[in-house]
Amino acid sequence: MGYITELGELFLAKNYKREKLAFIKGSGTRLFTEEGEEYLDFTAGIGVCNLGHAYPELLDVLQKQAKLLWHTSNLYYTAPQAKLAKKLVDLSFAEEVFFANSGAEAVESALKLARRFAYENWGANKNQFIALKNSFHGRTLGALSVTGQFQYWEGFEPLLPGVIFIPPNDKKALETHFNENICGIIIEPIQGEGGVYVLEKEFIELAKDLCQKYNALLIFDEIQTGIGRTGKLFAYEHFQIEPDIMCLAKALANGLPLSAMLAKKHIMSAFKPGTHASTFGGNPICCEVALKVLEIISDPLFLKEVELKGKVLKEKIHQLKQKKPNIIKEIRGLGLLIGIEFNISAEQVYKKLLEKRILVTQPKPNIIRLSPALIINYKEIDFFINTLQEILMMIETNL
Repeated sequence: MGYITELGELFLAKNYKREKLAFIKGSGTRLFTEEGEEYLDFTAGIGVCNLGHAYPELLDVLQKQAKLLWHTSNLYYTAPQAKLAKKLVDLSFAEEVFFANSGAEAVESALKLARRFAYENWGANKNQFIALKNSFHGRTLGALSVTGQFQYWEGFEPLLPGVIFIPPNDKKALETHFNENICGIIIEPIQGEGGVYVLEKEFIELAKDLCQKYNALLIFDEIQTGIGRTGKLFAYEHFQIEPDIMCLAKALANGLPLSAMLAKKHIMSAFKPGTHASTFGGNPICCEVALKVLEIISDPLFLKEVELKGKVLKEKIHQLKQKKPNIIKEIRGLGLLIGIEFNISAEQVYKKLLEKRILVTQPKPNIIRLSPALIINYKEIDFFINTLQEILMMIETNL
């Protein structure tokens, strides 16, 4: 165990299940340990570093902005923040933007906005939310309260009241529980932490229709699916359904702490001075980097390539499934967000990949999630597939 790992073991809180690995450098799709070992990163910091590590154009704008301005607070305007808000509006359905630092903060702001908007227009009784089972929206109390994985609740209850959970894609349950007191429904287009489950278009269409019928707001949590991850800039484009509010974070500034909550102007108008705030939200350095991220990733040719890489990776995994149907159960996802569900514990696959110096995540006991940088190349995809095939053959001989 290296020096950095030892320091971490001694002084960091034990709320993460960390590997005994310490990375000191990143380049493209690779990470390097304090001992100099090289790892192929198929996590991208859990869908954060969509342009990989130390992307040259991002380094340039970061260094230029760092010499100009770091922080002023949101009592004043800054050029990077104003320009980024305009860029997000130009690229999406939205008309105004609120900036924060993390995905959970973006969700908190969306929940507050939905309640405040309902309160101002229809009164205090319209304060309930519909959320989905198996969802994940964050660890703060409000975000946790709409997270439909109840193992995360233990020891933190009572949570936010007025949340109704229904199974994903259950249209009957959605219709049954929607009523005049619902102020919003929060949805991940793809349940990432839940195991990479893509929601059905018909379910989202019904949610949109019911929101319009009952004057409720459709909130899309695109923290994991936004910024090109699925082959579209935003996942809602796959469904051709616009939400009323959208939450972004993770890849927005490629690893710097920045999140955003987007909405139409008449909805965002419910936020008045004093109703919500963030000291560091919209930091000039983060916003300047995010501007460059969006410039690169929103290019139609770049997104087309992400879509193609995702199809290639998925097809190659399907070919493995045909060879090993007793091991691989299902492959799900869009673009470069892919879940592999196994008929066996995924722990041994995860550990074997780690031994081969390939990083993946394991959101569920039998599921591996792949979220490589969008700049990954086909040679690296082939290397991953060949390594996975070797591991599955090894596992099969021991079954």
